[in-house]
Amino acid sequence: MSETTQIIIGLCVLIIVYILTRKFHAWKIRKTYLSIVKDLEQKGALDPTLAIELPYAKQAVFRFGTRDYRPKALEYLIASNIVGVTDNGQYYLKKKTPLNGLN
Repeated sequence: MSETTQIIIGLCVLIIVYILTRKFHAWKIRKTYLSIVKDLEQKGALDPTLAIELPYAKQAVFRFGTRDYRPKALEYLIASNIVGVTDNGQYYLKKKTPLNGLN
């Protein structure tokens, strides 16, 4: 096999690995969105008076182990107006609708 063919195959493998890692992260974050909404529904946090604190809302400074997608997913849900935040930092579910086709 020529050197050019090896380089082309190597680049194709790198591109495939990059695409697969992006798809994996998208899948994990979508799964996290659904788990946060399910958590809020189960705890009955459906309006500001019933808001709850979420222990995973803040990112830990010294976190060891696998990546935690929950703080970023929660930021997205707040920005998308699906989850609301009270003045004292408690969270509640604003809408009872599917997550824009994330199901």
